[in-house]
Amino acid sequence: MTAEKQQYVNGMNALAETEYRERPVRRKFSNEYKRRILKEAAECKGRGEVGSLLRREGLYSSHLTDWRRQKAKGELGGASVKKKERKGKSQADEVAELRRENAKLAQQLEQARYIIDAQKKLSMALEQTLNESEAKN
Repeated sequence: MTAEKQQYVNGMNALAETEYRERPVRRKFSNEYKRRILKEAAECKGRGEVGSLLRREGLYSSHLTDWRRQKAKGELGGASVKKKERKGKSQADEVAELRRENAKLAQQLEQARYIIDAQKKLSMALEQTLNESEAKN
């Protein structure tokens, strides 16, 4: 019986001070390997052949799904189905968006000016009314 099992049997769930567990390392697959496996999977015609391939290579079906998606996007290199799209906006799109935003901000500024002018007029009217009522008393 290993020391870990012995400790668990004795009611201790912790590892001894000298023992430690290394963190598992995530497997990384090269693009060449992914392309090779996808090719082999595509060549599988019989029942259970893909499952056999996956077991032999120690892979999951989700690996094939992800790799097929990457191949369709052209991320695996080699012969790609379509060219990888450029991320981000074109300069013309960005300029158009900035112009729309500028027009919106200008409209908000104009509205704020009308409100401030109305508040000034109201304040002056109230001040004048207050002064007149004080003069009468």
